[in-house]
Amino acid sequence: MKIRMEEKEQEKTIEKEKEVLKVGEEVEEISSKKNQKEEISGIAYIYSSYNNTIIHITDLAGNTISRISGGMVTKHSRLKANPTTAMFATKRAAAIAKDSGINSLYVRTRAKTGSPGSGPGGHAAVKTLGKEGFRIISILDSTKIPRGGPKKKGGKRGRRV
Repeated sequence: MKIRMEEKEQEKTIEKEKEVLKVGEEVEEISSKKNQKEEISGIAYIYSSYNNTIIHITDLAGNTISRISGGMVTKHSRLKANPTTAMFATKRAAAIAKDSGINSLYVRTRAKTGSPGSGPGGHAAVKTLGKEGFRIISILDSTKIPRGGPKKKGGKRGRRV
C-alpha cells in the first residue's frame, strides 16, 4: 500500500515537472522572438572618382534615404576624394539611414566610366559602413565599361601625317 502511494506521488511530481517544462519552453520561444530584430534592408550606392566620393543610400524600392558627398563634408576642394573625407561622409549617411531603421545593406560601388580603378574613397566608404554596424549582404562593382564607342576620327586609312 505504501509503495503504491509513493508511486502515485512520484507520478504527480513528474507531471508537474512536465507542465513546468512546457511553460518554460513557451517563455523561451516568446523571449527569442522579442530578441530577433526585424531586418530592414537598403542599397548603398558608392560612386568614387578621383575628384569626389558620393554615398547614396536608398530603400529596396529605390526611395532616397540619404545622399552625402565629399564636398558636403570638407571645405577644401582638393580633399573631396580623400579616404578620410569619404569616411566622414559615410558616417553621416549611415546615421541618417540608421534613424530610418535600416540595419542591412546591399553595397554597389561605381567608378568613372573607362577609368582603370575606383577613386581613393571607395574602399574607405565600404569599410566604414561595416564598422557603423550594418550587415553587408553583398558588394557589387557596377562600373560601366565602354565597348567600342564612337568611330575614331581620321577615315578608313587613319590620319595621314
